[in-house]
Amino acid sequence: MLTPCEVAVKCVLPVVRAMIARELMAKHKLKQLDVANLMGVSQSAVSLYSRKIRGRAIDLEAEEDIVNLISDTAASLANGEMLYKDFIMRLCEICRLVRSKGLMCKLHKIFDPSVNIEECELCSVTMLRCL
Repeated sequence: MLTPCEVAVKCVLPVVRAMIARELMAKHKLKQLDVANLMGVSQSAVSLYSRKIRGRAIDLEAEEDIVNLISDTAASLANGEMLYKDFIMRLCEICRLVRSKGLMCKLHKIFDPSVNIEECELCSVTMLRCL
């Protein structure tokens, strides 16, 4: 059995990182190595994100509020306005939003078939206690 946070780390976090990395390269014209340094990941991870090999478990592109947070995060990183601590907090904020919207429920069910996603309140209840 995996907790929602474990599912988020395996599935949601790579998607969010991939979206931020692609935005930093496309809109802010940064090189992979610069993106990697800003995000605290390896250049090879950024390469995998950019080629959509890593970070494909869930589609968040249609979620306007999440896309806006990602765009704001990328801009703040590119402009040097975001400390690493703030970046981590923003990742947590995005993850909480994904979970609160129920976007991760089907993934959780795949990892743990015993989860009843129609009755589960794990993410809505635990959101009050996170950070």
